Amino acid sequence: MSPYSANRGPRRILVTGGAGFLGSHLCERLLAEGHEVLCVDNYFTGTRRNIAHLLGCPRFEAMRADVTFPLYVEVDAICNLACPASPVHYQSDPVQTLKTSVHGAINMLGLARRLGAPILQASTSEVYGDPAVHPQPEEYWGSVNPIGPRACYDEGKRCAETLFFDYHRQHGLPIKVMRIFNTYGPRMHPSDGRVVSNFIVQALRGEPITVYGAGEQTRSFCYVDDLIEGMVRFLDAEPELTGPINFGNPTEVSIRELAETVIRLTGSRSRIVSAPLPADDPRQRRPEIGRARSLLGWAPTVSLEEGLGRTIGYFRETLQIGRPEDAPPGGREAEGLHPREQIASRQDRRVA
Repeated sequence: MSPYSANRGPRRILVTGGAGFLGSHLCERLLAEGHEVLCVDNYFTGTRRNIAHLLGCPRFEAMRADVTFPLYVEVDAICNLACPASPVHYQSDPVQTLKTSVHGAINMLGLARRLGAPILQASTSEVYGDPAVHPQPEEYWGSVNPIGPRACYDEGKRCAETLFFDYHRQHGLPIKVMRIFNTYGPRMHPSDGRVVSNFIVQALRGEPITVYGAGEQTRSFCYVDDLIEGMVRFLDAEPELTGPINFGNPTEVSIRELAETVIRLTGSRSRIVSAPLPADDPRQRRPEIGRARSLLGWAPTVSLEEGLGRTIGYFRETLQIGRPEDAPPGGREAEGLHPREQIASRQDRRVA
């Protein structure tokens, strides 16, 4: 149990995006701490497989719903994690992505206000854009292209933060805003387009590993268990602590270093190939986590190699791939579909 929740009794907690990568891990952790969990997801990027092991728990409830529409439920606290977080997903329907961040925030804040419930917003390091300040402290306002292809996500999250703090100032709503840096681990979607999942899947299949540009751009990768520990501590902290607070691993590595590490840990024969840099791709990304350390006693504990090892094991099992040389020619996408077909199938199921 989090040391910050020792004096709190069990609560009924709503987790939007609860069937996603981070959401499913948060649901699991909250149940382990004795809470009731209402998991809400529209299954655009989340999957039932992520929460299948939780369905037998009497304190867990899964509801299919879209946060861009009002939700009428009774809960004691809200964690708003609903939004596609990888470029291949959020750029497939940028208008819906923006609606999820903005309309979703308005609807969840309205619900929290009606219930008098505290609400936590899962924001992102993307609010810093391609940063001119390194590492990025919470005081930095960012450098974001408001009309670029990533803006639907970046500006959507920035607007959501504005809404959270305006509801706090205008209505006295208890809020918490966390800025999440690159997180990885089991239950990442194999075709989500994010660098860790891309590299691991390509390496396990013996395919070329695609590095954008020369691979000199840097990221800081936080293992999911560490991130969820920080999220729970923040949720349970005193109401006066609103944030924003950065959560991420301050150990910075280049994308080429990451590719080389994945090749070594998988024993892959994959070679590294270059592709053009995507538009507005940040050159550097590393969190300043002084606030999280001092206010919550939080810092990541899982090393990159340890976390990658666990994640590689997950993908081996999920994709049913043994040694890299055993992978079928061209590989096979998760769920038997090409990534674009997976996106299209989810768009067909999503509420418009």
